[in-house]
Amino acid sequence: MALRLMGRVALVTGGSRGIGRATALALATAGAAVAVSYRLDAGTASGLVREIEEQGGRARAYRADQAQADEVHRLMHAVKNDFGALDILVNNAAHFETGAVDDPDVDGPALAARMGANINGLSASIRAAVPLMRRGGRIITMGCALAQHVGSAGLADYAASRAAVIGFTKGAARDLGRLGITVNVVQAGPIDTEGNPADGPFSATQRESTALGRFGAPEEVAAGIVFLASPEASFITGTVLTIDGGYTA
Repeated sequence: MALRLMGRVALVTGGSRGIGRATALALATAGAAVAVSYRLDAGTASGLVREIEEQGGRARAYRADQAQADEVHRLMHAVKNDFGALDILVNNAAHFETGAVDDPDVDGPALAARMGANINGLSASIRAAVPLMRRGGRIITMGCALAQHVGSAGLADYAASRAAVIGFTKGAARDLGRLGITVNVVQAGPIDTEGNPADGPFSATQRESTALGRFGAPEEVAAGIVFLASPEASFITGTVLTIDGGYTA
């Protein structure tokens, strides 16, 4: 798929680490100009931009909190102004938090509100991007296999927020099909990232829960995202591509 995305402009939210970082690099390798947003770590984001540029690509980093609609709006317009277009939106930024529904020490309403930010941020991101996207645009949201299979306690609110992503994606695909914009979810299982390392305290349970008996690499997820962003995926919309090593099998 070398240079299949030449001339396209991609934005990866939460793109400085883990799956977001791997996706930004993969999109750049495929020829796209890449914008990445980050919330806190400017140094890591800047390092990613330098890496892409050293490989001959074009990239830029932007600070934005995806939970704030006004910041999302400014981000989208900044990317459009700086790159001249917006063709591919990868919604990677999301919040993760745990809390059992029967734990009296957990503030249930507050937890639900924080997890609700996952779908609200997605909605704001898509609504801000669509007016700026060229026909044939691609919207890909990073999901989680917990939306289909909750294998541990304390994940109800988070799992619900990720399941909502699927419903929103299917509805958005219907709304945006007339514009030639596809909308899909890439749903990941246990992936070896800074936030969930393959040698972490809960890694053995996660590894055993997959059919392949291992964690995935961020690059394996990024490959699926790049495919959905490519011309070859032009007839795929409103669907979920699950990359989970058989976690949901």
